[in-house]
Amino acid sequence: MSGRAEMAQHDLGWGESWRIARRDLHARLIGLRLLFVCLFLGVTMLAAVGSLTSAITKEISERGQVILGGDIQIEMTQREASAEDKRQFVQRGTLSETIRMRAMAKRIGHAQGDGPDAVLTELKGVDTLYPLYGTLALHNGRYAAPLPTDAILIDTALAERLSLRPGDRLRYGEADFTVKDIIADEPDRVGEGFTLGPVAIVSLEGLRRTGLIQPGSLFASKYRIRLPAGADAGAIRKRMEEENASAGWEFDDRENAAPGTSRFMGRMGQFLSLIGLTALAVAGIGVNNGVTSYLTLRRRSIATLKILGASTADIVRIYLLQIGAVSAFAITLGLVAGALTVPLIVAVAGDVLPVRPGFALHPLPLVTAVVYGVLIALIFAVPPLARARHESGAALLRATVDPARRGLDRRGKVLTTAAVLLLLALVLAGARDILFSLWVIGAIAGVLILLTGLGALARWAARKVPRPRTPLLRLALTNLYRPGAQTTALVIALGLALTLFVTLAGIQTSLSSEIDRTVPDKAPDLFVLDIPSSDRAKLIATIASQAPDAAVNIVPALRGTVVAYGGQRVTDRENVPGDAFLLRGERGVTYSTTVPEGSELVKGTWWPADYKGPPLVSLDAEQAEVLDLDVGDVLTVSVLGREIDARIASLRTINWETMGFNYVMVFSPSGLSSAPHSLTATITLRGDEKGAVTRSLLAAFSSASVIETSELLSEVRALLDQMAAAIVAAASITILAGIAVLIGAISASRQIRSYDAIILKTLGATRWQILGTQALEYGLIAAVLALVSLGLGISAAWFVIVRVFEFGWAPDWSVVMATLLGGAAMTLGIGLIGSLPLMALRPAQALRKV
Repeated sequence: MSGRAEMAQHDLGWGESWRIARRDLHARLIGLRLLFVCLFLGVTMLAAVGSLTSAITKEISERGQVILGGDIQIEMTQREASAEDKRQFVQRGTLSETIRMRAMAKRIGHAQGDGPDAVLTELKGVDTLYPLYGTLALHNGRYAAPLPTDAILIDTALAERLSLRPGDRLRYGEADFTVKDIIADEPDRVGEGFTLGPVAIVSLEGLRRTGLIQPGSLFASKYRIRLPAGADAGAIRKRMEEENASAGWEFDDRENAAPGTSRFMGRMGQFLSLIGLTALAVAGIGVNNGVTSYLTLRRRSIATLKILGASTADIVRIYLLQIGAVSAFAITLGLVAGALTVPLIVAVAGDVLPVRPGFALHPLPLVTAVVYGVLIALIFAVPPLARARHESGAALLRATVDPARRGLDRRGKVLTTAAVLLLLALVLAGARDILFSLWVIGAIAGVLILLTGLGALARWAARKVPRPRTPLLRLALTNLYRPGAQTTALVIALGLALTLFVTLAGIQTSLSSEIDRTVPDKAPDLFVLDIPSSDRAKLIATIASQAPDAAVNIVPALRGTVVAYGGQRVTDRENVPGDAFLLRGERGVTYSTTVPEGSELVKGTWWPADYKGPPLVSLDAEQAEVLDLDVGDVLTVSVLGREIDARIASLRTINWETMGFNYVMVFSPSGLSSAPHSLTATITLRGDEKGAVTRSLLAAFSSASVIETSELLSEVRALLDQMAAAIVAAASITILAGIAVLIGAISASRQIRSYDAIILKTLGATRWQILGTQALEYGLIAAVLALVSLGLGISAAWFVIVRVFEFGWAPDWSVVMATLLGGAAMTLGIGLIGSLPLMALRPAQALRKV
């Protein structure tokens, strides 16, 4: 019988290998805890990210008709559909009409000084068929159409701010209403988009009683159609859009019920993908360190088995079964934790999320997390297992002083490569944006390669620098390149940990300071909306009567839709730039004889004050670049259903931080002044006259809405604070994984450090000298990595804030630097805590085990 056959005859089977593996596996997972922790955290993050995304997507998809309010929606601003238009809509199915506008709610009989006198709200008029889908839920009863013309339903927030309850009375414009009930759930709330205040609902007849709907008033008319069963909403919407291409209407269907929400989910999905892929990479490094550390601890057992005749296949089976058992345990618990984390993230995120899905299990993301976990365990466990497989018993016993440098064999390379390719294929197959995922994967790989190179550079530099005279410093430098040094692993682990700390600090402080750092000291105190265009002089006089020194900026306000540019209609274009927000429905437009405040002309010329020629327009330079437009090109804009062809006369840079009225499109007066419109104004006060000015404006103009800048900013700040908290909650698992990797890298070198400590103690070194050597070693590594981690972390934070969420970049550098120093101190502390067991080693006892 050949030697190979004889060896095969004595190989242990899977059953016998499991018996040995089970006996050798400690119940407390000693040695494999890092493997368990990293896989648990990685799978938890992947399961949570996938489940949250699936839950929100499913909620929006299933509730598309409810969120939109119909199968098809046609929206127009500053006007209502004609009778002929409505007949066209009715031919498609059941039609429901709503009108929505901003308006001030004033409580009748409200004592002055007892809370606010008036509150800005979103006033919504509904017909008798509203809602076509879903249920308008009330706190104290059931909604029944039609609403009486003098009845009103109010949001909980409005009831709280004005201390209202059923039976109290409110005034809107020229009409009084009695509060009938409190709204518990508005079915189409998500589809309505962002609002500046709480919602109140009246009948269409009741809305018209207010007198707020006038030529030029800013209101949105929405016509929802319920199609017959089985009708293709997308095809019908597209056909209606083509038939009414010149009407300037905005169309949506149930498959795209909330475009703004879809864009938000796209950004959130990109961020969560970034977090998930980062957690995947960090967990993989932790798995590698954990398996390496465990097999280092078990090398005597491996050597003993080999000396007793165990084959390489036996070794692989025994330890593969152990690693597999712990991995399965970690993956299972990670799935449970990930599924249970979703309600926690939903609770922390608050109003940041467009919908609040209930708890449910989503099989696909959970299965995906399992596959990812298995592949990560396989990819990062095979290399150390392959090294242990091929080392002889004698080589394993010498590993403490003569570590092996054997690489992967052919079988290990094939298995690892196949697993890596399968993992990449799964990541890209499940990606919302393949190009984005490729960039993220490339960036993560680049960071790991950079840190690996820095580790090799640190070893080389420590070897080449002149030997310092201080013994402890000389020993710390030697530790960086001595046989068995874990310098590269420590550089990767410490670099990842510090980078993650800086990234999180950059994201959180930039979000938190988005308002404080971008609001100028001279921001307007008040915004005034919906003033009739004929009352400019009256507006100025009313403000001057209460605040003679106030600075007032009055701007005409209209809405328009870009329907064509570059000689081609928007609806005919196959590819529209993703950054072209100018093309996303109706935008605010205005006209002016001079360059608006907060804008700077960068190209072209402004029209003369007495210009009477064909329509001209001044365009935001950034949007012009996105759309590939220049001075002289023609832009077609639909205003109130009339298409205006305007030549681009100039390009401007807009200072959005002025908190004034910044319009992307500003027309020459000859193009828009004759169109029905209203006026808006900003008021900057010299003293404390906000209350008096607000009361005078509301008394003089029944249609006016007055917004205090401080109230607006507080709402936005609360929303950004919730977003920052949600980001911290989502990223915390990755941070924990990074810390676990650092602990694992320290643990992986503990045995060889134990050997060093024994020798040093035998030669007379004190405990504090040994600990000081460790502190100097970790301090040198942290000093090398500080600037690198700062650059990597800030770059990652900038990408998330600017590219993913499209916010302004405004980090608090003092907090970022403090976080970097605190993270370095914390990681140094972790390293020293990991070295404390070395202090308790007794040379005599330890030498007998070496």
